[in-house]
Amino acid sequence: MYIEVKDLKKSYGTGDSKVQVLRGVTTEVEQGKMCVIQGTSGSGKSTLLNCIGGLDTIDSGSVAVNGTQIAGMAQDALAEYRRANLGFIFQFYNLVPNLTVRENIQVCQYLTKQPLDMDDLLETLGLSEHQDKFPSQLSGGQQQRCAIARALIKNPALLLCDEPTGALDSVTSGEIMKLLRTLNEKGSTMVIVTHDRLVAESCDRIIKIVDGRVQDIA
Repeated sequence: MYIEVKDLKKSYGTGDSKVQVLRGVTTEVEQGKMCVIQGTSGSGKSTLLNCIGGLDTIDSGSVAVNGTQIAGMAQDALAEYRRANLGFIFQFYNLVPNLTVRENIQVCQYLTKQPLDMDDLLETLGLSEHQDKFPSQLSGGQQQRCAIARALIKNPALLLCDEPTGALDSVTSGEIMKLLRTLNEKGSTMVIVTHDRLVAESCDRIIKIVDGRVQDIA
């Protein structure tokens, strides 16, 4: 199994302000599959995604990706794991404000030995005419497409997406999903947090989280 999560628990805060977000999540994702995580706001979807990506520490349990235990990994090793294997589309774009669209994407392009073609990616995402603009000069949807391009340029083995189509119209969302499916067919494993029904319907399986626990897998 490519991703294995066992009895994962995660909380934030301490004392009276402590909030238990994940309450013993156990789930797995096969290599090369496109998987969706669904649930209500605050159910723990994004937290689970961050734990798989090594962006959040965990309280207990285990997270393994391709046989590598992520929990407890030293920071240097964790940074190398993310550089070599991971693409992450954040819900909040996290673009570098003083870099152009093309430069924002190049930041991740330089991290991999087998990147996708920059110009093809810009064209597919409708960013060619905006590639020399800065994030402040873009609409929300254009910023989202730039964030998507930055993650995809790495041609990552594992792509984690937090509401990747949240700021996009239905036509652009469809184009994004076609591109994700193409990468998936080439071998990329994908885990996507989304409320978008059309995105969920195009994926291989759905994991539903309720109050920090996996309730159902379809």
